Parts: sequence; structure tokens; C-alpha cells
Amino acid sequence: MIVEVDKIPKEGLSVSRDFEFSSIDLIEENTVFLSPARADVLIRKIGDEAMVKGRLIARLSFVCSRCLAPYEYPVNASFDLYYLPEDLDTMKDELDEDDVDKMFYRHRRLDLREIILEQLNLTIPLKPLCSEGCEGICAVCGQLRQEGRCSCLVQEPEPRMQKLKNFVRDKS
Repeated sequence: MIVEVDKIPKEGLSVSRDFEFSSIDLIEENTVFLSPARADVLIRKIGDEAMVKGRLIARLSFVCSRCLAPYEYPVNASFDLYYLPEDLDTMKDELDEDDVDKMFYRHRRLDLREIILEQLNLTIPLKPLCSEGCEGICAVCGQLRQEGRCSCLVQEPEPRMQKLKNFVRDKS
């Protein structure tokens, strides 16, 4: 959905709609959408700046990176974004502290679909886990560790590596 910045009324533009994305759009592989992404957005224009404030609700399914079990991941996120026109004269090599949360729009347009997709990707964990305490699977037999211990032989670490492990533990 494209929003023309010049056509945003003074009171702002309110948009509530569902956005359909495919799993390819997301940064995490093996993601399934259990429902469309619902976004409630208010866009205000202040001079050339566009303020985008909204809430994003979605239900995703990930595969746990430790035990490989699928699990549901609810998304309920708020965002406040500020957009400036992309102008070569105003582009700087370095960002000021105040500019970190500002982005740029082109051709006097905001692509709301891209904004929602970006916010959705920002909510995705780097390493999806079904639970914090997930112990994963045995690397030898593949049994889920939370279902019980297997009889596989676990190799003791090499003595030199044990010293490194103790060194790291002492540092923290």
C-alpha cells in the first residue's frame, strides 16, 4: 500500500488493515504465517517529515533452533517511526544522535507494506526457541533431551579446552 505524503490530511491518515506476506519475505527460514499481519497505523505529516505510529499483530510459527519442534510465536509490537524526504543535499555520511531513529522516503511516497514487513522482521528472534529452558536434541541419537536422558556416550572435552571453558567461566 503506497501512501502519497502530500495527500496526508492535517489530522493524519489512519489505516487499519491486514497484510499478507509469504515466508520468503521474512529473515527467518521455516516461518509460517498462522494469520495475516494486522496493522493499525496513524500517519501524520509535519512539514516534510512523516510520523508513522502503529501497532502490529500477527501469529507466526517457527521451528525451534534447539529441538526442531514447531511452535507458535505471537507478535504484538508498537512502533514510532520518523521519515524525512530522501534528498541528496541533506544526506550525510554520519548520523547524528537525533537521526538514528529517522528513515527516508523517496518520490514523496511511503510504502506501508514495506514498513510493516520491516517491523515484523524486527520482532523475530535471532535464534528461535520454543522455551528458554529447551535442552534441544542429542547430537548422537536425536532424542529430545527434555523427554529424558539417552544412553549415548558423551565425550568429555579435551583437557586444553576444559581450561579455556574454566577461563571463560571465571571471567563472567
